[in-house]
Amino acid sequence: MPAPVGRLRSCSRWFPLACLHASNARQSKACYTYCMYTMVQCTFTAWCNSHLRKAGTQIENIEEDFRDGLKLMLLLEVISGERLAKPERGKMRVHKISNVNKALDFIASKGVKLVSIGAEEIVDGNAKMTLGMIWTIILRFAIQDISVEETSAKEGLLLWCQRKTAPYKNVNIQNFHISWKDGLGFCALIHRHRPELIDYGKLRKDDPMTNLNTAFDVAEKYLDIPKMLDAEDIVGTARPDEKAIMTYVSSFYHAFSGAQKAETAANRICKVLAVNQENEQLMEDYEKLASDLLEWIRRTIPWLENRMPENTMQAMQQKLEDFRDYRRLHKPPKVQEKCQLEINFNTLQTKLRLSNRPAFMPSEGKMVSDINNAWGNLEGAEKGYEEWLLNEIRRLERLDHLAEKFRQKAAIHEAWTEGKEDMLQKRDYETASLSEIKALLKKHEAFESDLAAHQDRVEQIAAIAQELNELDYYDSPSVNARCQRICDQWDTLGGLTQKRSEALQRTEKLLETIDQLYLEFAKRAAPFNNWMEGAMEDLQDTFIVHTIEEIQSLIKTQGNTAKVRQLVPQRDQALIEEHARQQNNERLRRQFANQANVIGPWIQTKMEEIGRISIEMHGTLEDQLTHLRQYEKSIVNYKPKIDQLEGDHQLIQEALIFDNKHTNYTMEHIRVGWEQLLTTIARTINEIENQILTRDAKGISQEQLNEFRASFNHFDRDHSGTLGAEEFKACLISLGFDIANDAQGENEFSRIMSIVDPNRMGLVTFQAFIDFMSRETADTDTADQVMASFKVLAGDKNYILADELRRELPPDQAEYCIARMAPYTGPDGVPGALDYMSFSTALYGESDL
Repeated sequence: MPAPVGRLRSCSRWFPLACLHASNARQSKACYTYCMYTMVQCTFTAWCNSHLRKAGTQIENIEEDFRDGLKLMLLLEVISGERLAKPERGKMRVHKISNVNKALDFIASKGVKLVSIGAEEIVDGNAKMTLGMIWTIILRFAIQDISVEETSAKEGLLLWCQRKTAPYKNVNIQNFHISWKDGLGFCALIHRHRPELIDYGKLRKDDPMTNLNTAFDVAEKYLDIPKMLDAEDIVGTARPDEKAIMTYVSSFYHAFSGAQKAETAANRICKVLAVNQENEQLMEDYEKLASDLLEWIRRTIPWLENRMPENTMQAMQQKLEDFRDYRRLHKPPKVQEKCQLEINFNTLQTKLRLSNRPAFMPSEGKMVSDINNAWGNLEGAEKGYEEWLLNEIRRLERLDHLAEKFRQKAAIHEAWTEGKEDMLQKRDYETASLSEIKALLKKHEAFESDLAAHQDRVEQIAAIAQELNELDYYDSPSVNARCQRICDQWDTLGGLTQKRSEALQRTEKLLETIDQLYLEFAKRAAPFNNWMEGAMEDLQDTFIVHTIEEIQSLIKTQGNTAKVRQLVPQRDQALIEEHARQQNNERLRRQFANQANVIGPWIQTKMEEIGRISIEMHGTLEDQLTHLRQYEKSIVNYKPKIDQLEGDHQLIQEALIFDNKHTNYTMEHIRVGWEQLLTTIARTINEIENQILTRDAKGISQEQLNEFRASFNHFDRDHSGTLGAEEFKACLISLGFDIANDAQGENEFSRIMSIVDPNRMGLVTFQAFIDFMSRETADTDTADQVMASFKVLAGDKNYILADELRRELPPDQAEYCIARMAPYTGPDGVPGALDYMSFSTALYGESDL
């Protein structure tokens, strides 16, 4: 450490003036360390003297004047208000060590751990150890008892500073070093409590010297806070020492301890308002979440109830794909929202009961029961929708099959009838010979047989068209038109066939008559006949050629046989392909079934295990909570298996598979079970969290909770997690409640039921049960307590002003009160007076805000 070369100001310490001209970083660091040391030394000295002067003494050198232990013991007596052991008056080292040890023992008796601080170091004048000891004393006796909102001492002091300076926009206290360099923080603390001492409006942030000197001078003159630091030291240091600033600031805290009653009142009000603000936020969140969820359900149900079928398989399959997206993407977040809504509602009701507030009643139509009813309607519409989709797809599949069958049969028939009308209308019989006529008759008889055989096909075509009409096929008009053309043509062919048959028969008779005449002529002309027979022999070979039509007919028939031979392989190929498709369908069925038969029982097992954890009371509530969260993690990690099963289910639907003999689990069963599992684990965790909340707020022991749980479980024989009215009455009687079957007992039981079952559902949950068991002994704030706290802030007036609220409360809570307090109408009121009494009762539901 550089040697001191001069002395500055009046803080009883030496300051190295050479530090002002340090020539390198090493020297600057050494000078900075020395400055921090001397700043702490000066501050601690001033702090000690602020107490020692009450005993008519002081110290000059903190390292020297505590060496004999006498002033150290005296300091501890002054700040603690207690007497220490009688000091040794001798001058020897052993006497000094004895006195210092007495002081250190006293400090240790206050729960302070003195690490590496021994009496010998203090007696030897060890500066570091001496300052460490004084800092320990300051922490214990000046700072430790400062606690705001259950924070640590340092954090409590910092929070106190932040709250007190919050109304001052140019002050931002974040720490105990650079936040105080401009001096406005010190000035704000003084102005907040004694506004008449400082004209805060004239202070400037860019003039820290004036601000610091003003604060220190006013504090010393009017608040009895000795000057512990020099303005130059703070301004001239990049980062003032934290211990020095904390010590100085703690003196301001204690100087204003006279206002602690108002601080306590403000703290109580802040806590009450914080509870109400949090509860109101939870109520707003519930209302918004409920509105959003109900609106989504309202929009979704009509979509699910829309049963207007599409005309094509592709369009219906798109509807099925949209439904898959709904089930996999859109509904799961809503399931979580619904579960979270119930959790928020239960948590809110628990907090309201614990804080002695009335139960929350949601807006009309937004009760949990209303949500559940709407959700039930949604799932009803959803289930019917999927069933309708599958039926429609089956119908369209049947229609597509029938339509294709109709087209095939119609095309075959139309191909067969092509040219038949022209053939039947030919007048070839007019120039035919008798043998040709007979051949034509045989050919026509064959055609009539063929025509009769096609009658069945025409009837099949008409029957298919009729079925397509009955199944509401979208293209029925064109089917009907084609069917009508076929039937009309069939009637035409029948008529033409009859006419040609009659014409051929007439011609045959005519030619037979002519042939008979020729025979008579032949008998009379034998020579000619002999010649004719020879000619006929010659013509016989030629006549074979004349029967070529029959040969051509046979060739045509043979050709049809060849066509059949071509169709057989095609049919075989179609059958092979269908066999392969059915094999793949069977593989898909087994693939889905193998997973579903594992997942279904797994879900059921997890549901049963969760139920056991929540009722068997193994370990503390924290143990149960840990166990449940482990289960929740394992359940969430199982989600990929559900997604994989969804993928297999989609493949099954795309393959138009509608049954599966290998499993009793459908995808719908798995989905519902999975949703119930997620909801159950979340609800159960929330129940345990609420039980912990109740236990901690009400001071219930784990043993009491176990007793309550054992009694509840004993009467919850169906393991539903709730007790009916008679079961609950038996449970209360077993715990010693006097609710005998007389008028007084019935009235008492009715009163209790109104508490544990405010919605009159006829069921009592375990959470409501333990709330009731502990509510009578709860140490909760009341409207009267809050009213009394406002009266303190108001200076015992029956009303309070907005400025008083803004001065004593944080800005958001002050504005919360101002916005909700009604104007005060009493005879002693003044303009702007606010009625804190009605506001206090409204906080507890005894009137309306």
